Amino acid sequence: MLHRYGEFVVRQARLLLVISGIVLVAAAVFGSGAFGKLKNGGFDDPAAASSQAQRLINERYGGQTNLVLLVAAKAGTVDDPASASAGRQLAGTLSKEQDVTGVVSYWTVPAPGLKSTDGRQALVLAHITGDESQLVTRSKDLIGRYAGDRDGLTILAGGQGGTFNDVNTQVTKSLAIAEAIAVPVILALLVLVFGSVVAALLPLAIGGIAILGTFAELAVLGSVTDVSIFAINLTTALGLGLGIDYALFMVSRYREQLAAGDEVPEAVARTVATAGRTILFSAATVAAALAALLVFPQYFLRSFAYAGIGVVAIAAAGAMVVAPALLALVGRRVNAGRLPWARAPQGGESAAWGRLAALVMRRPGVVALPVVAVLLFAASPLLGVSFGTPDQGVLRPSASSHQVADALVARFPGNASSPIDVVVTGPASAAALTDYAHRLSELPGVVRVDSAGPRLTVVSNLVTKSDAAQQLVRAVRDVPAPDDTGVLVGGTDAQLIDTTHSIGSRLPLAALLVVLTTFLLLFLFTGSVVQPVRALLLNALSLSATLGVLTWIFQEGHLAGLLHFTARPMDTSMTVLMFCITFGLSMDYEVFLMSRIKELHDQGADTRVAVTRGLARTGRIVSAAAVLLAVSFFAFITGTVSFLQLFGLGSGLAILIDATLVRGVLVPAAMRVLGQAAWFSPRLLRRVYARVALGEA
Repeated sequence: MLHRYGEFVVRQARLLLVISGIVLVAAAVFGSGAFGKLKNGGFDDPAAASSQAQRLINERYGGQTNLVLLVAAKAGTVDDPASASAGRQLAGTLSKEQDVTGVVSYWTVPAPGLKSTDGRQALVLAHITGDESQLVTRSKDLIGRYAGDRDGLTILAGGQGGTFNDVNTQVTKSLAIAEAIAVPVILALLVLVFGSVVAALLPLAIGGIAILGTFAELAVLGSVTDVSIFAINLTTALGLGLGIDYALFMVSRYREQLAAGDEVPEAVARTVATAGRTILFSAATVAAALAALLVFPQYFLRSFAYAGIGVVAIAAAGAMVVAPALLALVGRRVNAGRLPWARAPQGGESAAWGRLAALVMRRPGVVALPVVAVLLFAASPLLGVSFGTPDQGVLRPSASSHQVADALVARFPGNASSPIDVVVTGPASAAALTDYAHRLSELPGVVRVDSAGPRLTVVSNLVTKSDAAQQLVRAVRDVPAPDDTGVLVGGTDAQLIDTTHSIGSRLPLAALLVVLTTFLLLFLFTGSVVQPVRALLLNALSLSATLGVLTWIFQEGHLAGLLHFTARPMDTSMTVLMFCITFGLSMDYEVFLMSRIKELHDQGADTRVAVTRGLARTGRIVSAAAVLLAVSFFAFITGTVSFLQLFGLGSGLAILIDATLVRGVLVPAAMRVLGQAAWFSPRLLRRVYARVALGEA
């Protein structure tokens, strides 16, 4: 079927390119509106108790504190007449802002917890109205007008609003720098890998189609549901990466067919029938891994499923329509613009990868066991892994919100800026509320409990997001509600507990979906039930090693001085996102390699020959694609936000480990040990596989 489709593409190449061009222009025009429809935030579970508490407080009680202004007197203390006058004026002016409510300052409510122990600093607390996306926009405006030096005071912005402002500012700068580094490097590497300018332009065409098409998809989705603005970054990185992968595979196979003596039409048709089939299965495995993100309630994670599935599908469509049409028109000029020092056009077997495969097949245990030991050792830090959510700790210590948070811990006796919010949801008598507040005040670590009817604010002396602070939230939730009413507990620490539980409780389902869909797709691709199990086990090993290394670096703090980050728990959402993306890309390379091994096996070669020659034919392609894709991810390491560094380093490292140690060593070793059993399938499933007829025929 694919061969006939390839013949159709050759006949209608010009028409298909014209239609594709029109669709691409329309997507570019429509997709330009995506940026205005996407949102910031989306890290919390909207159904969690902390989220419900936050909504009630925002709707009925003036909102939670989400902006903290740390005010320092340039000379003397905050009680000096000049500083006190300037502080009162600051609080008064802020309270008149249209989108600000609940302004409290040391000078208007002289509570001890609002003044530092040395008397040189004081706090102004406020609530900025709106959702998380509006909070980012309004915080940026307010901080731009209020932070800095004024009237003898130095003002730094912190809290959720200050953190959001700093994170978004730094992420925007970091991504711009990363792209400025990655794009030129990738362009240069593309020319070197393909050996000619014409061939190197093909992945850019497919990547551009995937990116612009996905922008249009996000514009549509952003009109009907919440989509994170960070989906844009995944779209560009993954679109370019898959464009490179698919184009490299198509061009390499096309060159191979030309070298074998095929005329251009037959070379294109055969390329579509073989490489095209591989690309379709590859795209399905990557999309299936990303689809698992849809089970999570946080729209931050779901957004990456929307963007990822879209960019994979559109990249595959570009590779199956535009790429063969371009090859049909370019013909043998695919090698035009060849570099003087370039080798002969790729398409043959790599001697180096062939020798490596032969060595592993001769001594699988001797070669593979040390690799397995190294990967298991790398994975060992996972035994002590802990998870958290983004806060000012992801920023460098020089960031304003980070400095504010440090000052609150070091110089303020009560954590008034990040209290535990308690909302009583049913009718309760004044006496019952008073008794309830008294019982809360007796919990360990509580400094005071402020009561305003059914809303209570529990102020502690514990460090925000510490184990003790989270334990206090659990203790508050365990206190019986007054008059048998309902109670919702919110605040920063409650959100951390709820988010971690929300993601953790759905991880088994997400993992099960990934395993089942991957197993099914690899069975349909290979006709074996052993190959999917082998692939899943090796993939789990390589990803565990990657996550272990990241835990060692970002949680335990190794390389913190080199990368300029603060050691902290692993970011829950970013870790899940990275796992799904790298799992999908690893299966991408699995399909590339197994396509050639199975092709040779079906032609009658025994397992040893099929694996050796299959790796010789694909090793260079997979490794080149992995290096190019890893460069785009490693560029994120230059960022100033630690979760961005974690994502970039982890994704790039996982890709390289998979393309070298797994594909080059562990797959051949496993195939050698399994022998003919690697292709086993029960008789019933063999009949199903034959009837479905997804082979290359």
